[in-house]
Amino acid sequence: MKNNKEREELHRAIRSIADDLRCSVDGWDFKQYVLGIMFYRYISENITNYINEGEQRAGDTSFDYAKIADEMAETERENLVKEKGFFILPSELFCNICNKAKDDENLNETLERIFNNIENSAVGSESEDNFFGLFDDIDVNSNKLGTTVTKRNEKLVKILDGIASINLEKYQENKIDAFGFDVNVCIKCR
Repeated sequence: MKNNKEREELHRAIRSIADDLRCSVDGWDFKQYVLGIMFYRYISENITNYINEGEQRAGDTSFDYAKIADEMAETERENLVKEKGFFILPSELFCNICNKAKDDENLNETLERIFNNIENSAVGSESEDNFFGLFDDIDVNSNKLGTTVTKRNEKLVKILDGIASINLEKYQENKIDAFGFDVNVCIKCR
């Protein structure tokens, strides 16, 4: 009963995003954008929580991976790929991109670069096959999003904002397949 209620709440939030994009993106493409970007948010939060919990156990209770410099994070790239199967720079985390999205005139290019960086972070690791082409279905340069870069970016901002507004904390802690796919296949959730 509880799982059905949570799933319906998630579906309502996704329908709200769809209402904002009505008539611009067909159902299949919409699903690719929303689920792909939702997955991007999920893995961003997953790696952030993993790192923050480790630092807090080590005694640094104020540590926040999302706020450190990329250069500092780079020193742990290899270890994180071994432990998690992928790597995301702090500046490329969903929360940081979402906060700057409205002011990013090249948001489409920014997202494309980040998706490529996430996929490429797994190259040569055990998780390479899981991440190869993971974001291929999200065409941030598609005319379906808009005929100009500005219009595309406006749609991307709406998708990012809509996904940011969804309370995903409870979905990360339970066992339901709320997203329509098994996120544990791609990442080593701990």
